[in-house]
Amino acid sequence: MSITYKDAAGIEGMRVACRLASELLDYLTPFIQPGITTNEIDRLTYDYMTQVQGTIPATLGYGPPNYAPYPKSLCTSVNHQVCHGIPNDKPLKKGDIVNLDVTGIKDGWHGDSSRMFLVGETSIAARRLCHITYESMWHGIMQVKPGARLGDIGFAIQTFAEKNGFSVVREFCGHGIGNKFHEDPQVLHYGRPGTLDELKPGMTFTIEPMLNAGKRDIKNGPEKDGWSIVTRDHSLSAQWEHTVLVTPTGYEVLTLSAGSPPIPAFVAHKTQAEEPVSA
Repeated sequence: MSITYKDAAGIEGMRVACRLASELLDYLTPFIQPGITTNEIDRLTYDYMTQVQGTIPATLGYGPPNYAPYPKSLCTSVNHQVCHGIPNDKPLKKGDIVNLDVTGIKDGWHGDSSRMFLVGETSIAARRLCHITYESMWHGIMQVKPGARLGDIGFAIQTFAEKNGFSVVREFCGHGIGNKFHEDPQVLHYGRPGTLDELKPGMTFTIEPMLNAGKRDIKNGPEKDGWSIVTRDHSLSAQWEHTVLVTPTGYEVLTLSAGSPPIPAFVAHKTQAEEPVSA
C-alpha cells in the first residue's frame, strides 16, 4: 500500500477541486424535480463542468481493470440502486430518491462528493434512510484525526447505522484521492476500532457509506451495463460522500460550498455540510 501525503500546494489544489465538486451539486439541486431524466442531469453536469468551472468529469471514460469505460459525467443511483447507476432516459418521479455522485478534475486534482436528493414528496421511510445515512457519514468523519485508525471510521459508521436498523454495504468503500481518482487507502464503512492504517496529516480520502433499508446483500443491476449495482432484496439504498483531509489537529471537510446546508447538531466541528434536499 502506498499512501500519498499532500503538501501545502497539494492541499490547496484539493481544496479547489473539492469545493468545485460541491458547487456543482449546488448548481444541480433546483433541477432535481419530477419529470427530469438522469440523462438530462448528465448533460447539465457536463456543460457546467466544462463550460463554467473548467473542470474535467473524472468518470467520463473512466475504466478500471475489468470494467468497460464509464460513459457519463456523473453517477445517478435511483431508489434501490446502490451505486454507479448510469444516467438514462427514464424520468424521475415523485417519491423517488436519487444519489448524484460527481468527481471533477481541476489542475490535476480530484474532488469527489455525492448527495441524496428527494424527488418531490417521499415516504417517511425513504427520508429516514437518507437522514440516517447522512448522519452515519458524519459519525465516521468525526473519528478523523492524527493517530486514529481507519477501523475507527468504519466502526463508528457501522455502529450507528445498525443501531438504527439499516445495513452497511461492504463490497464498496471510500478511498484515497488526489492526483489519482482512486488511491490508497481503502476506507471501509464497517470494522473494528483500533485496526487498519493510522491516520496522518496530509492524507486525503473519501468517506461514502452506502446503507440499505433491507439486507446488505447486493447484485449487478438488471441493465447488465457492467456498472450499476442494486440491492438484492430490492430495498431502498442511500449514500452520502465527502472528501476529507487529515489535519494536524483533526479533519477538514473539503467538499463544502456556499450551498451546503447545516451539519448535524452532534458534530463537534461546526462547519457547513449537507442534508437531504427535497426537490
